[in-house]
Amino acid sequence: MNKYSRQLKSILKASGWSQEELARHLNVSFVTLNTWVNERSQPRKKALGTIQALYFEIVGNDEIDTQLLQDQKMKALSLKTSVHTILKDREILDKLTLYLTYHTNTIEGSTMTLADTEEVLFHHKTLTNRTQVEQAEARNHQAALFWLLDQLQGKDFSITEELIKGLHLRLMNGIISDAGEYRRHSVRIMGSRVTVANYVKVSVLIEELVSEIQIKPKNPVTLLAATHAAFEKIHPFSDGNGRVGRLLMLAQAFQSQLTPPLVFKERRQAYYKYLELAQAKGNSTPLELFVAESMINAYGLLFD
Repeated sequence: MNKYSRQLKSILKASGWSQEELARHLNVSFVTLNTWVNERSQPRKKALGTIQALYFEIVGNDEIDTQLLQDQKMKALSLKTSVHTILKDREILDKLTLYLTYHTNTIEGSTMTLADTEEVLFHHKTLTNRTQVEQAEARNHQAALFWLLDQLQGKDFSITEELIKGLHLRLMNGIISDAGEYRRHSVRIMGSRVTVANYVKVSVLIEELVSEIQIKPKNPVTLLAATHAAFEKIHPFSDGNGRVGRLLMLAQAFQSQLTPPLVFKERRQAYYKYLELAQAKGNSTPLELFVAESMINAYGLLFD
């Protein structure tokens, strides 16, 4: 199999796109893309470069260009916003709520579409073609986000153990029996080689992480990546860790007056790859780039 065909098939599998959707992202016709996928024709040099760039974006890349990392981090740091800015504009708040809820739940396995999520969140519909759990996850995420935004308006806001448990309680309320409580058993992350923390050490490790989060870094993007990887490795709850962790990144970004990162479902494979590199090998550079890009993507979605 040719490299470009393998990359195209990997993009399709990782992103969940149809060939029509992938063709639009590559700015070619469906017929052209289909001939590439099935190796009936070969892309020209420029198209090969575009395919490889999209492949790295969706699937991930172990080798990160240092200059690209610095450029993207600086761009992310220039995209200023605040909780007040979000809350005073209902259109922006609705976008943040819809896209954050949709993507974070889809990453965790929800089958609800963007339209489904909009119906449940904004029109208070009960869908007959989606499970009650999936719909509860959407409503709970909205409730947790709004609660967090309200907390962020406080003058003395800080990320604490109580806040972390409060987020989990609201996210998982009515879905699991131990919502808001640390796990009391061992778990492993499916598909990952990373060993999560022993459950008896969770409370101590969270306390240490909370202290680390309070440090004012020279580059907040670096802190977001490092603490997110650490939180997910602790894996303090029986379920819902990814959703809590991504909301904590939102809180950290707003504390620095920055646009919060939005992890698109299409980039799930790259996201998991970079988390594992940071957790298992101590290489957080790819995750830093991913966080910076996710902040830039979120700004474009919310404000452009």
